[in-house]
Amino acid sequence: MVQKNADPSYQWADHLAQAEKCRQGVEPLTELQPNLSIEQAYQVQLLTIQRKVEAGDHIVGKKIGLTSIAMQTLLGVDQPDYGHLLKSMVVENGGEIPFNQVLQPKVEAEIAFVLKKDLTGPRVSVMDVLLATDYVLPALEIVDSRVENWQIKLPDTIADNASSGFFVLGVSPVSVDSVDLTQIGMVLYKNGEVMNTGTGAAALGNPAACVAWLANKLHEFGITLKAGEVILSGALSAAVNAEAGDHFHANFAHLGEVSVNF
Repeated sequence: MVQKNADPSYQWADHLAQAEKCRQGVEPLTELQPNLSIEQAYQVQLLTIQRKVEAGDHIVGKKIGLTSIAMQTLLGVDQPDYGHLLKSMVVENGGEIPFNQVLQPKVEAEIAFVLKKDLTGPRVSVMDVLLATDYVLPALEIVDSRVENWQIKLPDTIADNASSGFFVLGVSPVSVDSVDLTQIGMVLYKNGEVMNTGTGAAALGNPAACVAWLANKLHEFGITLKAGEVILSGALSAAVNAEAGDHFHANFAHLGEVSVNF
């Protein structure tokens, strides 16, 4: 239980860490601290990531969440959020995620950017993103929540590293010069059945616009997107619940296929 006499950021990070350790969802931070601000929530996230890095993990990229109007409306916000990708979150294409390593996972299909140049806000444009991108890949993000039953508000998901779990990348790099990112179509399958479809335009109109938003947002925290980092640019359709034994794969026009098993 959160102790009231300690530094709040440390208490809240401990609260979420306990959920991850025990594989059991906990009460939302916004129930424990109703006036938890977005800025405080990001501080909790950064503290959690700092602890993981100090324990031997390392940052390999960033993820952008809440890029669709539907999700923003659901949480009553007008902008995306972001989280960190760690080495421990990487799953090989076609690999398996043991179900005892997740709490309440959902799968999203996204376009991943791999950078060849740093991107530093606050005035990064879509063109800047395209020039800084080495290549793009199809990706699956396995979102998860340390908050019981996904009963989250915006500060809850931000503090919880934007509800990050794992991610899977395709294996065939594609130059951004050879595709129209806004028109890339995607079909997401669960156990061979079509779950949903989407296009690149579903992510803020252009996935590269999501990456530009991220670079500019990170400037507020003195953080730069680094060459070599993976950037998950946001879901192209709704997240789909995953259960033990499920197989997911997504087909992307021009980018290929990516899959994962539970």
